[in-house]
Amino acid sequence: MTRFLFCLIFAGCDLTILLSVRQCPGDWLQGPYVYFLYSQYGFDKGDIGRLFIAGFGSSMLFGTIVGSLADKQGRKRACITYCITYILSCITKHSPQYKVLMVGRILGGIATSLLFSAFESWLVAEHNKRGFDPQWLSLTFSKAIFLGNGLVAIISGLFANLLADNLGFGPVAPFDAAACFLAIGMAIILSSWSENYGDPSENKDLISQFKVAATAIASDEKIALLGAIQSLFEGSMYTFVFLWTPALSPNEEDIPHGFIFATFMLSSMLGSSVASRLMARPTLKVEFYMQIVFAISAFTLLLPVIANFFLVTSGEKGGSMSFGGCIQLMGFCTFEACVGLFWPSIMKMRSQYIPEEARSTIMNFFRVPLNIFVCVVLYNVNAFPITVMFGMCSIFLFMAAILQRRLMTVAESHKSSKGGDWTAMREVGSEEEPLTA
Repeated sequence: MTRFLFCLIFAGCDLTILLSVRQCPGDWLQGPYVYFLYSQYGFDKGDIGRLFIAGFGSSMLFGTIVGSLADKQGRKRACITYCITYILSCITKHSPQYKVLMVGRILGGIATSLLFSAFESWLVAEHNKRGFDPQWLSLTFSKAIFLGNGLVAIISGLFANLLADNLGFGPVAPFDAAACFLAIGMAIILSSWSENYGDPSENKDLISQFKVAATAIASDEKIALLGAIQSLFEGSMYTFVFLWTPALSPNEEDIPHGFIFATFMLSSMLGSSVASRLMARPTLKVEFYMQIVFAISAFTLLLPVIANFFLVTSGEKGGSMSFGGCIQLMGFCTFEACVGLFWPSIMKMRSQYIPEEARSTIMNFFRVPLNIFVCVVLYNVNAFPITVMFGMCSIFLFMAAILQRRLMTVAESHKSSKGGDWTAMREVGSEEEPLTA
């Protein structure tokens, strides 16, 4: 189970589309202990930052290629490739050698590119192919985030904490468990999924697919804005993934990584639940409420900066989480709630604005700037204090709110112009009818 855990059981249909896993046990089990495992192997923040750079850089370099191959060679094959690649990445975690860990991060970057494109592309294509109501996608996305990014993630975080801390198997145990779940997911995909593709033309190579995707982004402002918004938010989110551990334990405080991670996922689940209710209201546009979500998320990542100015830390090594850390933890939980709102909402907008024939390719195009951003931040992780990096993330999220406002304006003007054209056509027809009569 990985990217989404999409379970579609519709009335009157003998159909269960299971496991379009976004980040279920196969990925969530690893989250709480990636940074901690590297630190236990004796690597400092700069070394760990370079390992993260390898993952994001790999996703940036190979992302558009694997996304295009998913459209051309089949989304089901791409999902199977994701499972295999991520299992190999998990296996490398057993080695304390830096080069082996670097290979694991590169494999993980390739898997991430597939994770964030192939599964969603497969679901949207399968949904349309079977003739289901397009409005049902909103419900599917929100339930997927609620279950996969919420409930399963919470259980995974607690299970990882149980394996690593309570049972004493160490920080590598969650990665072994993740590999087992990935193998189960791959077996389900092989046995129950049908194949679907993007562009059906036989003679279109990768370069041609890149041109189609680039033309779509350049010619449609809505797609370009959506890509920029996604890059700004996800770039800040992935930077947060790296920063939350040192932010909550600046003096090596003893913090329960798995429990905190589960708390984050509970917040994300609550956010996705709110998103499902918001998207169920026909008068409330996704483009509108996401402006508020981005503004709130910008403020939450500004809290570490505020806490640094107004709260004094003891500077003593070890101990429990400080008062400033507790304040930041509440802010981080609010940010995770915004993440829970973000995923089903961005999926809904992508299903509306991105053309089907190059869906995976365009989605991976979006990931190029966000990977560049994260790589630049992590490369300079020792050059700037954590508060500066959180401040940059806050600025980028505020920019996302501004671009979201622009997207809403463009989308509304596009709809009004289409409506105006249709009204004019009807008026012309009504004027001509008496003359022909």
